[in-house]
Amino acid sequence: MRMKGFRTLFLAALAGLIAACPLRAAPIEIVGFGDSLMAGYQLPPADAFPARLEKALRDKGIDVSISNAGVSGDTTSGGLARIDWSVPDGTKGVILELGANDALRGIPPEESRKNLVAMIEKLKARGIGVLLVGMLAPPNMGGDYAERFNPIYPDLAKTYGIPLYPFFLDGVVEDASLKIEDGMHPNPKGVGIIVDRILPLVETFVQELPK
Repeated sequence: MRMKGFRTLFLAALAGLIAACPLRAAPIEIVGFGDSLMAGYQLPPADAFPARLEKALRDKGIDVSISNAGVSGDTTSGGLARIDWSVPDGTKGVILELGANDALRGIPPEESRKNLVAMIEKLKARGIGVLLVGMLAPPNMGGDYAERFNPIYPDLAKTYGIPLYPFFLDGVVEDASLKIEDGMHPNPKGVGIIVDRILPLVETFVQELPK
């Protein structure tokens, strides 16, 4: 009887301890899905955009884990081909950054739009939130191309009711000191500028994701 009473008291105390110290919730899983700008071309992994953004959010007390699913040289068609397996189950949100290589290669904007639509719809069908990151056509592609390419991102953001960061390289593209030697990709300082500028939008995006 004494052992039975002791066991009862022990189990009650253990239950009280568990109730007082609940298990910590898992981090919110985010995937940064894009090309070399997302991958962190020629940068240490800790300086790539997803890692820097994760740290900035954690510094604000937002518990997230941001996976880097950037592939250098990827186009929207390449992204569409891999999005199902590159975004694992359990992902709550995707930062979708693709299209720069389409514009550099002169791929018809109509094709880029179609591929982005397919990716957004695939993610939404899985209940995954999307933050769309816009691109701008390079000047050498000419005015006609830019008129067809540049509106893709705001149009899709409006159509699907998703947040838009208008241009990934905003604040960096015209400053050589913020880019690596190729003159195209951001260096660590440039990534820091991008993170600082996009951070308020990402904070809101994460807070509004379904729990």
